[in-house]
Amino acid sequence: MSTTASAVPSAPRPEDPLVALAALPGVPDAVDSMRKAVDRVYGHRVMRRRSSEVTSEAALRAARGSAALSGADWALEEVRRRSDFGSEAEARTVGAALRLNAEAGQLLSIWAQSPVRVLARLHLVAAGGAGVDDVTVGRPRLAGEPVVETPGAEGVDPLAGAPLLGAGEVAGRLDGLSRLVVAASSAPALVKAAVVHGELLALRPFGSYNGLVARAAERIVLISSGLDPKSICPAEVGHAELGRAAYAAAFEGYLSGTPDGMSAWITHCGRAVELGVRESTAVCEALQRGAA
Repeated sequence: MSTTASAVPSAPRPEDPLVALAALPGVPDAVDSMRKAVDRVYGHRVMRRRSSEVTSEAALRAARGSAALSGADWALEEVRRRSDFGSEAEARTVGAALRLNAEAGQLLSIWAQSPVRVLARLHLVAAGGAGVDDVTVGRPRLAGEPVVETPGAEGVDPLAGAPLLGAGEVAGRLDGLSRLVVAASSAPALVKAAVVHGELLALRPFGSYNGLVARAAERIVLISSGLDPKSICPAEVGHAELGRAAYAAAFEGYLSGTPDGMSAWITHCGRAVELGVRESTAVCEALQRGAA
């Protein structure tokens, strides 16, 4: 029996939905612009010998930015100075953001095989010491369980306008997101990171701190994809600089699922990375001058 290629039937490969998103109007330009910005900061002379310092500073500024989007808009020096993050709600939010950024780098190898396991770990880290019922921490919410984005500050929820999906739909879409990550799409890192970020915001799979977890997952994708291996391009800084109103408006585009809406969300995320690059470039310049 012949075993030539023509004689062996082959099933058509399913279309990669992320590659399709990468072709939306405006997205290729956003990808190209972001890639050039990242390449420039990686080419900075300070990165040759002091990259660890830039990484540490980027992590601090990323945590500050992510916490600001979740309602704890502290000055950078306050975040740098504080050691107690277990008191009021805002302090716990900042502490959660700092812990997540410290933990994210330890989960890169697991992400490609088990994204849901990583997300559970991220929530466990974020909620640690936050007074959340232990039964709900580190697992997707069950039917009837509420979502309080910032425990202790129930009125602070930048995602409050989005519909809260049922636990069954959340579980199904989490599984779909996991399969999408494991499939190792050939789409640009920006597209993959934006979709992971947007989908987690849409699902709000945990009882708290979903925004912080979503932005930490975006960071993991950007690092593990090879775009930002030293974690010096903090998108969280850019999201915060663009503002909560712009963040919410771009997220509405993701929720719409329309080509224009998806393009707006992805390009917004690309701009956030570029602003994060600008921040780290300023850090590099300060280190070069001996001012930091």
